[in-house]
Amino acid sequence: MSGPSTYVPKSALGRWFESRLPLMGLVHSSFIAYPVPRNLNYMWTFGAILSFMLVAQIVTGVVLAMHYIPSATEAFSSVNDGIMRDVNYGWMIRYMHSNGASLFFLAGYIHMFRGLYYGSFKPPREVLWIIGVIIYFLMMATAFMGYVLPWGSMSFAGATVITNLTSAIPLVGNSIAHWLWGGFAVGGPTLNRFFSLHYLLPFIIAAFVGLHIWALHVAGQNNPDGVEVKDVERDTVAFTPYATIKDVFGLSVFLILYAWLVFYIPNYLLDADNSNIANPLATPAHVVPEWYLLPFYAMLRAIPNKLMGVIVLFSAIVVLAVIPWLDRSPVKSAKYRPAYRFFFWVFVLICIGLGYLGSQEPTEGLALIARIFTFGYFAFFLIIMPVLSFTEKTRPIPTSIADAVLTKTKTAAVTAG
Repeated sequence: MSGPSTYVPKSALGRWFESRLPLMGLVHSSFIAYPVPRNLNYMWTFGAILSFMLVAQIVTGVVLAMHYIPSATEAFSSVNDGIMRDVNYGWMIRYMHSNGASLFFLAGYIHMFRGLYYGSFKPPREVLWIIGVIIYFLMMATAFMGYVLPWGSMSFAGATVITNLTSAIPLVGNSIAHWLWGGFAVGGPTLNRFFSLHYLLPFIIAAFVGLHIWALHVAGQNNPDGVEVKDVERDTVAFTPYATIKDVFGLSVFLILYAWLVFYIPNYLLDADNSNIANPLATPAHVVPEWYLLPFYAMLRAIPNKLMGVIVLFSAIVVLAVIPWLDRSPVKSAKYRPAYRFFFWVFVLICIGLGYLGSQEPTEGLALIARIFTFGYFAFFLIIMPVLSFTEKTRPIPTSIADAVLTKTKTAAVTAG
């Protein structure tokens, strides 16, 4: 969609450099003159927010790595004494990183739910969606390993619970668990492995984000009406200033929330048990992961069989990658799909419910509810989507993006009059 660049530098030096490495032309065609649908709303600002949060996590993570000691005997003190007290502004950098992870996932979930609602996974954006799912999986792995690094009681317990799951895999499970542990139990070698991977994975995520943006520029952006661009002149506007103004405003609002968490309630999202140093002989009474992993933890606990629990856990992520072939409705946006819209909001409530169940102490009653919700999670993708693809009566969609915008403008004018 961006096409060849028309950027021509004004200076002779700039033209010389551009003819050999058209870097500014790439930036101009991708982020300035790039045409975007004229009906984009603020739900489309979360891509820019996620890009900013990824950079913030990498920068703060690199600074923290300069002072962190990946040792079972020194990790806890290097975080709580060294970084928090002895490093200039170490407390702020640590809180920016820990709370930034939560906000990174918050923006990511909104971005994903927006894609589900407006059909951004449908042709021609299947590869774009699959790359997004890969990024999400890498985010989960990175976050889990980062949660282990402070080496508090909850970090140690979480590492033990999750790494033990790999032992349920037939034939190779024990070998994988021993490799992750670096021995026969969670300990210092485990911490070294997790620190190395936690440092490496964000750069791999950044590479996939580059692919994600590339795929976006090839397929073009979806829009709230789910109508493809037919006339570039009428249906689109330049990325700068129209989309960038929205992105800057959306990011500014998001940064207010970020600053509020970091400076006013920095420990609100942290588990109090993690303020105690890891002790293999003292397990916290209630082991839970961070909030953004709670729905999957609820699914895991709902399945009594260990191997089946692992299968369900990974299937819950894999199913996201195949939904472009599960929902075959020609209408993309839920704005014109009343039945799909209803089931979508039911699905959102199921995900929130699973998150709540994952945070509670396990009981037989809650386990039963979690099983029902787990079934509902998979039913949305494997039953509801395919059935609605052929049975749903959709509303008429606009013939073009421009028509959708003009109709909305005329309706607003009549209402105001």
